[in-house]
Amino acid sequence: MTERAAVKAALKTQAVETPSWAYGNSGTRFKVFAQQGVPRTPQEKLDDAAKVHEFTGVAPTVALHIPWDEVDDYAALARHAEDRGLRLGTINSNTFQDDDYRLGSVCHPDAAVRRKAVDHLLECVDIMDATGSKDLKLWFADGTNYPGQDDIRARQDRLAEALAEVYGRLGDDQRMLLEYKLFEPAFYTTDVPDWGTAYAHCLKLGPKARVVVDTGHHAPGTNIEFIVATLLREGKLGGFDFNSRFYADDDLMVGAADPFQLFRIMYEVVRGGGLSGDVAFMLDQCHNVESKIPAIVRSVMNVQEATAKALLVDRDALAAAQREGDVLGANAVLMDAFSTDVRPLLREVREEMGLDPDPMAAYARSGWAEKIVAERVGGEQAGWGA
Repeated sequence: MTERAAVKAALKTQAVETPSWAYGNSGTRFKVFAQQGVPRTPQEKLDDAAKVHEFTGVAPTVALHIPWDEVDDYAALARHAEDRGLRLGTINSNTFQDDDYRLGSVCHPDAAVRRKAVDHLLECVDIMDATGSKDLKLWFADGTNYPGQDDIRARQDRLAEALAEVYGRLGDDQRMLLEYKLFEPAFYTTDVPDWGTAYAHCLKLGPKARVVVDTGHHAPGTNIEFIVATLLREGKLGGFDFNSRFYADDDLMVGAADPFQLFRIMYEVVRGGGLSGDVAFMLDQCHNVESKIPAIVRSVMNVQEATAKALLVDRDALAAAQREGDVLGANAVLMDAFSTDVRPLLREVREEMGLDPDPMAAYARSGWAEKIVAERVGGEQAGWGA
């Protein structure tokens, strides 16, 4: 197989999970702007996700968020997805939108609140059983705002106890993915603020616990690809929440702010064998002012382009330059790949997969946008309101 054929083969097997909540209304803490045609039910979110997969060919799964996607019959929801050529993917928990969680959830000083939070996480595992989902993703807003507000070490003990109980409930083919975030909503201490904290807990839990890297959850200037390389080396990288940020956790479209960073991350994924392994690639974005479905299609394409460039890195030439201490030569190898226009290659890939070479144009011609605006009238649009 030629190098070009190998790159195309890898791109054809790539899978990017889209998040159900990205199809609903979202915004900032100041305002959520409603859009016409936005889904009103989890089923309608899946209908929109099916269009993303139809035109990109590499978005076969949809992540759910509980209780945002709560239904009476999760097995039926899974069948709804299957009927549209999709599968239900990661189950995301929510322990941050209840008044009881003002001082934390699994780290709360009150045992009753901690019990409520853990019960919710166990319920999410039940949902995984019903949907066939493989991954449970945990993000905690827990933390403190003032020095002395709570015992930092005791909160870590509570976190470890909660994670251990949920870990023990996982099935043999299920995983726990622990996410971290530098700050917000907690501003003094965050209970899972960085990859080291998440890694320490996952290491203690066992092989079914992995770390999730959200590309927006770091201090400015953080070398995210170093984190990715390290976690891959340790066999603890569970997946990504892809998005972009200019200032903090902006949740903009992946690749919009710094496509070179996305390329560098994807190179480490390719270098570390993550592309063909069990690393989950998921979008985690809020489309506040742009149209939802085209934005998600574009985001999937951005991941594909970064991946294609990463696959084109001449690793033999790079290794030789590194061995020789050729600093500029090694850098040039990476820059040559990044500067390559991979859009013609991806058009070929799509045509060989029986897809339109231009997913954005194909969606625009499909009439789906007009159809959902006309049909989704009445009811309550999905979103979290503001």
